[in-house]
Amino acid sequence: MTFSIVGYCPKEKEWGIAVQSKFLGVGAVVPFAKAGVGAVATQSYANTAYGPQALELFAQGKSAQDVIELITKDDPDRELRQVGIIDANGNAATFTGEKCYDWAGGIAGEHFAAQGNILVDERTVQAMAQTFKNTEGTLAERLLAALDAGQDAGGDSRGQQSAALLVVKEKGGYAGFNDRYIDLRVDDHPQPIKELIRIYHLQQLYFAPPKQERIAAIEGELKEELVTHLKRLNYLKENNSEESLYEALTTYIHTENFEARELEKGKIDLDILDYMKKQG
Repeated sequence: MTFSIVGYCPKEKEWGIAVQSKFLGVGAVVPFAKAGVGAVATQSYANTAYGPQALELFAQGKSAQDVIELITKDDPDRELRQVGIIDANGNAATFTGEKCYDWAGGIAGEHFAAQGNILVDERTVQAMAQTFKNTEGTLAERLLAALDAGQDAGGDSRGQQSAALLVVKEKGGYAGFNDRYIDLRVDDHPQPIKELIRIYHLQQLYFAPPKQERIAAIEGELKEELVTHLKRLNYLKENNSEESLYEALTTYIHTENFEARELEKGKIDLDILDYMKKQG
């Protein structure tokens, strides 16, 4: 009882799923993905065995359409199932059983599959498909934009409750030890997609490297502004030396877990300063 989109980025070699449902903790049920292998969204009386089964078949070299047929053919409740998948090469397929509750259906296109059930009408899936195709940006940004557009077009006819975003890439996880590049969930919220987008931006602030155009020298008015906010947040007690300023900034960065954006002495990532300004 959900709508979702699975997608692939050939440039960055990323596979991902974005999903929303009037269901508690949808991220624990629907999305499955493995870097270099593929991605799966299983929903509508979800058969969670579809995830591992599909990924195993992808690893054997099976195509998306072949995998859809193989995982559903022996399932006695296949007509109640819905699934969208994308294989290692970005080929996509979607399946909607004949007994899925209206409105139910899906669209598969280049590097994506969008699907949903118990929707207001077909415009939700159409909006997800068009938005994914027409949006610039990273795979995560395109998936989130598509999910948000699906909600704006009608979404789940029962309302909203939870949402999730899973994107995998080789060595994309924390410190490069796994492939969970982005793994975010909103389990219970009145506007879960908007909250998921907010958390995604936080995730990028914590873990994405600084953008070159957002790096600035700590001097002049910017230095004065930095001193003001470090004092306001009780990181800087006095301003009698350059060393005390940089020590305070370093302490702030480490306290807030912004080590990925820590720069050489004398420079600052302006995204950190913007975040600092918003803190009470």
